[in-house]
Order: sequence, then C-alpha cells, then structure tokens
Amino acid sequence: MSEGSAARPRPDAGRQGRRVLIPTIITLVALLFLGAIFTGVWTDRLWFRSVDYGSVFSTMLSTRVLMFAGFGLLFAGVVLLNIYIAYRCRPTSTGPMRPNDPVLRYREAIHPLRTIGMVALGVLLLIFAGSSAAGQWRTFLMWRNATDFDKVDPTFGLDISFFVFDYPWLRFLTAYGFALLIVSGLAVAFVYYVYGGIAISGKNRKISRATQTHLSIIIGLIMLLKAFAYWLDRFGFSVDSNNLLTGITYTDANARIPSKNILIAVSLLCALLFFANAVWQNWLLPGISLALLVLTSVLIGGIWPAIMQSFQVKPSEPDKEAPYIERNIEATRDAYGIADVQKQDYNAQTSLTPQQLTESAESRVSTRLLDPTLVSPAFEQLQQVRGYYSVPPTLDVDRYTIDGSDNPQDIVIAARELNLEGLPENQRNWANDHTVYTHGYGVIAARGNQRGAQGQPVWVERDIPPVGELNLDKQPRIYFGENSPAYSIVGRPEGDDPIEVDIPRGNGDGEGEAENATQNTYDGKGGVSIGSAFRKMLYAVKFSEPNIVLSNRVNENSKILYDRHPRDRVAKVAPWLTIDGDPYPAVVDGKVVWIIDGYTTSSNYPYSEKVSLDEATSDTLTGTGAQAVLPSDRVNYMRNAVKAVVDAYDGSVDLYQWDTEDPVLKTWMKVFPGTVKPKAEISEDLLQHLRYPVDLFKVQRNILGSYHVTNPQTFYEGGERWKIPEDPTAKGSLQPPYYLSIQRPGEGEPRFSLTSVYLPNNRQNLASFVSVNSEASDPDGYGKIQILQLGSASQVDGPNQIANNFEADSRVSSALLPFKQAGTKVQFGNLLTLPVGEGLLYVQPVYIRRNATEGSYPVLQFVIASFGESIGFGQDLDEALRVALGIEGAPTPAPDEETPDEGDGGQAPTPQTVEQLLEQADAAYDAAQKALEAGNLGEYQRQVEEMATILERVRTQVGQTATPDAG
Repeated sequence: MSEGSAARPRPDAGRQGRRVLIPTIITLVALLFLGAIFTGVWTDRLWFRSVDYGSVFSTMLSTRVLMFAGFGLLFAGVVLLNIYIAYRCRPTSTGPMRPNDPVLRYREAIHPLRTIGMVALGVLLLIFAGSSAAGQWRTFLMWRNATDFDKVDPTFGLDISFFVFDYPWLRFLTAYGFALLIVSGLAVAFVYYVYGGIAISGKNRKISRATQTHLSIIIGLIMLLKAFAYWLDRFGFSVDSNNLLTGITYTDANARIPSKNILIAVSLLCALLFFANAVWQNWLLPGISLALLVLTSVLIGGIWPAIMQSFQVKPSEPDKEAPYIERNIEATRDAYGIADVQKQDYNAQTSLTPQQLTESAESRVSTRLLDPTLVSPAFEQLQQVRGYYSVPPTLDVDRYTIDGSDNPQDIVIAARELNLEGLPENQRNWANDHTVYTHGYGVIAARGNQRGAQGQPVWVERDIPPVGELNLDKQPRIYFGENSPAYSIVGRPEGDDPIEVDIPRGNGDGEGEAENATQNTYDGKGGVSIGSAFRKMLYAVKFSEPNIVLSNRVNENSKILYDRHPRDRVAKVAPWLTIDGDPYPAVVDGKVVWIIDGYTTSSNYPYSEKVSLDEATSDTLTGTGAQAVLPSDRVNYMRNAVKAVVDAYDGSVDLYQWDTEDPVLKTWMKVFPGTVKPKAEISEDLLQHLRYPVDLFKVQRNILGSYHVTNPQTFYEGGERWKIPEDPTAKGSLQPPYYLSIQRPGEGEPRFSLTSVYLPNNRQNLASFVSVNSEASDPDGYGKIQILQLGSASQVDGPNQIANNFEADSRVSSALLPFKQAGTKVQFGNLLTLPVGEGLLYVQPVYIRRNATEGSYPVLQFVIASFGESIGFGQDLDEALRVALGIEGAPTPAPDEETPDEGDGGQAPTPQTVEQLLEQADAAYDAAQKALEAGNLGEYQRQVEEMATILERVRTQVGQTATPDAG
C-alpha cells in the first residue's frame, strides 16, 4: 500500500463520527430539558413550602403528573395496540407487485425500523396527549369536587353545577376520544396500506377482511362517540353566544335541539351498521348510513333552523324571543351579582337653597379632592427621601380613622418602595442590586379632602422612620411589593455586620449612602434558605446568575426572596383565582400589608351573557399601566370569593373566604382544604380596610349598561341601553370608577363608595349615577349597588360636556391664564360626580405644575364645581359651590394685601401683577431647594413660608378675577 493510500481516511469514518455525535447532541438536549424541568419543579416546591402552601403544590403536581401519565399512556397504548394488531393481521401474501410500486419502497424502508419507530411514536403520542390532559387539571378537579348551586336550568331541569363543572369535563373527554380514535384509525389504515391490506393502485384494488373488520370497529366507535357529542351539543346551546344573547333562543329550542336528537339516533344507527360490517364485510349499508348522517346534519341541523329563523322567528322576533330574553336577563343578573340592584328615579335638581347647602356640608367636607393619578410626583418629591425610593404612578384610596374621630376619612396612600433605577449608574452592580438595596420603607399618606398652604398634600403618614397617625409602629419595612427587585438575597452569618441599607442618612447626594445609612439584616420568616451548595446551584440556574454560587455574600444563613409582587404571590398559591388588577397597601395592626381581591369565574353559567374580562375592565388606569389588565377570558359568572392579604415584610399570604355562598369557591375549598380561612377570622382592623373590588365593579358596570332593563320587550328594542363615558382627562379611554365618600339618597351619613356614571347611547348627557357601598365593616350595606336614573325631564350634562364647559368658562380661563403665561402647566384632575342636595354635583380639582424646573410636581390650587348650569371656581369645594350657586359673593382680600393708606394721604403702593408674584414665588422655591440641599433647614423653612405668603396673594387676586360682582 502506498503512503498516500495509507493516509486516506476510511469511507465509514465520517459515518461513524456522525453516529456518535448525533446521539450525544440528543442526549445533551434531553439532559438540559430535564434539568430545566427539575430546577423549575424543585424551586417551586421550596417556594410553596416557604409560604406554608406545600399542599397546594403537591395537589397540583400530583394531579398534573397523574393526568399526564394516565391519559398519555392510554393514548399511546391504544394507538400502538391498534398498530400492533394491524401488523399481526397483515396479509401473508400480497400478490405480485410492480418493482417500482411505492408501497414496496415504503415497506422496505419501514420494516427494519419498525421497533424503533413504534417506540418513538409512542413517546411522541405520550408527550402530546399527556400535555394536553395535564393542562385540564383545573377542569378535572372541579368536576371531581363539584358543589351544587341549588338552582335549576329552566330548559333541561338540571342543576347549574352540571353546566359549570360537568359539561367542560365531558367536552374534554369527547375531544380526547375523537383524537384517540382518529389517530388510531389513520395509523391502522397506514399499516394496512404499507403491508398490503389496502391496495388502491394497479389492478389488484382490494381491502383485506382483517382490514375491513378493524376499520369498521374504529369507525363504529367514532359514530358512537359522535352520538354522545350530539347529546352534549344540546346543553351547549345554553352557554353558547349568538347574535341576540347567550343561551337558548326560540330556534334553538324548536329546531336545533330537536335536530340534535334526530342526529343522535342516526349516529347510533351508523355505529350499529359499522359494527355489523365487521362481520358482514359489506360496505354498502354503512356507507349509506354515513351519507344519511351527513345529509341529515345539513338538512335538519342546518337548513331547517335557518328556514325557521328567517320565516317564522324574524317577522315576530320580539314576541318569539321574549321568554328566552327574560331567562337571559334573569340568569345574567344572578351570575354577576346584580340581581338586587336598587334602581330609583332621580329628578336631579339644578339649584340649591342656602339651607340645602348647609345640610349637605358634611358630605362636601368628606369629598376627596386629591387626585391619586396626579399627586404621585408630589409624594415622590416631598417624601421619597432618597432617589432609590419611589411610589407608583397612580396611588390608592383607602380610609382611616384619625384625629380621634369615629368617622373614617378618605386617605390617598402609597407604599414607599425600592426603585433601583434611581441609583447612580456607578452604583449598579450585582452586590448592590441584590444584597444591599433590598427593601422599601413605610407608607406615605395624605388627607384626600385637604390641601396645604401651597397646595401640597396634608400628610397623615410621612418620613423614615414613619411619623404620623396611621400607627405604623410594628414593622414598616417592605420586602414584598409591586416594585420589588426580581430577587434579593438576605441574611448574614452570626457576628457579621448587616449590609442591607435600611434608614438613609447622609447628605442625600447619592454618594456614600451605604456608609451613612443604618443597616439591617432581614429576620422575617419569608424567603427560601439557600445555604447549601445544591440550592445555590438550583437558583443560579433558575436566575441564570453564577454570582449566587460564587459570591461570599451567599452564606449558610442566606435566604432568597423572589416572586415578590403581591398579585404574583396570590396567583401562585391560588391558581384557581382571577386576581384583581389593583392591589393596595394598608396599615393593619401596626404593619404594612397588601390587600388583593380574588374572583371565581366561569364561562358555563347557562343563559348568562358572556363578557371579555380585559375589555370590560379596560379604562384610563389600565391603559397607562396603573392597574394590571385582566386576562382576555370570556366569562359569564363572577364572584368576589376571596380577600387575600400579603404581608409586606415576610411575604406571607392569607386567603379569607368572603363570599360564603359561592359554589365555585366551595368546590376549590374541597380541592385544597385548609388553604382558605373562614371569614370569621378577619380581624377588625383588617375589616376596616377591605373595600369593594374595582374590577368586579367594572364588569358589573359593563353588564348593567344593558341589563338594568328587566322588561324583555324594552331590552330587545335597545333604546334604554347606557354606555360608559369617555374619560375627559384622557381622550380615547373610558372613565374609571372612583372611590369617594358620598351620602346616597336614603342614607343618613356619607359612606365610602365606588362610583361611576352612564350616558345614553349616542348621547353625551347624563343617564344615571351608579354607586356601590364599599365599606366592608358595614355588613348590612356593603355591596349594595344603587342606580339613580335621571328622568327625561332632567337634562344634566355628561362628564365630557362638563369638562368642555369648565375649559370654556371665561372666569375659569381668565383665572388660569396668568399661570399659563408664567410657564406653568395647568392639569385638570379627575372629574367627580356626587349626589348633593337632591341633585348631582360635578367637582374637578385643578393642579399647577412648573414645567421647566427639574423635580417639579403638581400642587392643588383650585377647585371647579358645577351644579346645574352654574360653574364655580374657588380655593376649596365649599367656596366653589357657593360661587356657582350665587349664594355668596367674592371672597374678601387677604389681610396682608397691599391697599392705599388713606390716613397719611400718601400715594398707595403700586399693586403687583400675578406674573410678578409668580416670579417671586419661583425665586423663593429655588432658594428653598438650595437651602434643603445644603442642609440649612432654618433657611428652607423661611423660604417656604415666604413662598406660601406670595401664593396666597396670587390666589386672592385670581379669586377676585374669577368671582362675579355680587352687586
């Protein structure tokens, strides 16, 4: 052999290398996939155990694994069994075949790999069928633990629980059965085709006896299952939507349901004939029966209902559909909890007497003027303390009993959370982000109905450590919140100094914060211990962060905090709940907690109208991200079943049963016993801060737009339908509901309520005012919805008309003109509607914000009020309303206003213009900020007082301009 030939590689060397490489790659991919699954499952197990919900995890995991294995093995086993039977029953002799027959090539290619192919096919079928079944674990558990509604469907006489719990599970089983039989049939036909049981080419066209028997049995089973599907379809009409309503209509009851009964009989006949064909070996009768089924489904299932709808129903549809519309109205109002809505006529007055104004004083005094969508910058600039703290863009409204009073007051509140984006860029690193800056601190709260001397909020809770009237005296730290980092690692070895920044000190310039701040070490029960090397590796993989393994800051006492958003924590421990989009902080028993509402929903409540959750709850706030958007699920049943509480320090989650009559909640309490606490365990302090949930009210508001009408004829005509107005402060989005303390007609004192308004379709004037009592501590009144429907004689402008009137009013525009000319930004706050003195009052706060100054924030300067056709403008609501009604004249000048001195006969000082005064206020503001940065609090206070005096003179001049001559 020559030297060249000796060096030449063997031809099979490359093939051998590929044979080794490909299995290696497949093995590595499989190991990575399994490793990722193991990491996710094991860290979830650790997380659930850390919050004492290990039973939820074990129930979910075991159910999903058993369903995956059971349904997956059944599917793969049945298909493979059919393939094996087909292979064993293949013809022993296929007769002469042409050399180029494709069937021969298929057989030669497949036969040597039949064992490997069967295994691979079985694994694929197991994965796909098992995954599909595992995804139905909720449906299975609800079916298995179903609770009766004790209400009967009017058409079939079945308890509502059949539709809510049984029907979805039976639908899944039917779809699973069809998939199993169809895949089996196709696989069997392919095997028989490859091995000569089916010949469709050449002269020898035939089907072997074994093939006919096998396929006849499979098709017969499909027909049998089809009959069951037709039986289920009859119940489906009760929960299906059509052009008119959700539920059974006249045509459904008199044509479609009878047609399904006929199709059931034809399907059973087909099944019997196909089973008989397994013995008779004659395809004529089965073929005729199958053609009959198709023809029957077209004529009786399609054409007959269409003819009835067009020629019998349409000409007199209101009369034919009236009983079914009535069922739809009754079921919808029951399913959404609006059956007991109090609706009353309200002939709104357009004028108030001085006596009525005095009688409504308490209601006006409690009216919230602070707009939670605008005051976030003021909260941040005045109370964030350091740049690495922040509050959300939209704050929350709650009520607290303060000043020793027995009457709760509306409070605008925000949690002071950690914001790593506020750190200087040179301080952003893994150690700082995940071990030093770990938590927020306390809450910031202000009175909702008051303004300071400069228009700033009037605090009831402020500063670090917290100072105020909310009794935040036990645990102010916030380790779990809406803006917490993805994960933090806390805990230090015994004797080591703490490293977590806690109470800020220093000069506030962002440098040396860690050295000048007091430090803290987390000692709460929350979090997962990661002291062992195994757990370090798990979480390093989970978060793709090698520092978790490499850093010496991760020690034997370390815990990792993650999944820290309150919504995420509740959704994880209660995956059967739909979570409200607006968690809110509250001070309960001396510590900060997050309160979240949880809903049970269904899309199978018979006759109830379906709505899309995301569409029904979308408005200005969800559009800007202030509230989370609910999923796009279409539902027709909804209950506020659970009140959830997340401790902001240790992350513990408590679920409390709120709706004690909800069958869906009772079902889930059977599935996860002990996870939902009884309603009686809600503490009195917590009860004071529970409120009516905003997303439930939005859905109910959406439904009530049509279903406030209970007469079928009027409902069909559609002339009395209402719509939700567009938000006048944010064009293109719906106006959100507002939390307000109002005194509703028939009630003796103001109640904390959730309010909204309606407009008639295609009109902009007001149709009605709707509110719901939101005080959970009022067991008799909580949750009662009241609609004040304006009569045709009452023409009250809607929100957008009022907003246009405000902007066009000459007194308002002239009063705001000096601010606009001075380079400040005028911001109109939320436009509130509230009943006052047998009428409806519109109130809108006006904020002023300096445009060009960094760190500027809106300050509440004025209030606009409208009652009837009159518009008032003042420094507070009472003044604005009195001006609007012409009850009092212009306010008197301030005592310090410069006036001519008539005693000495000298020349009066030259009055200063608003523009000049604003320039002086700007200068005082700048001086105050410089003094604050320099730490000179005395000079800061002096400049603030000077600015307050100047702004008071500005308001006095503007008030004189805005108020008409009383004479």
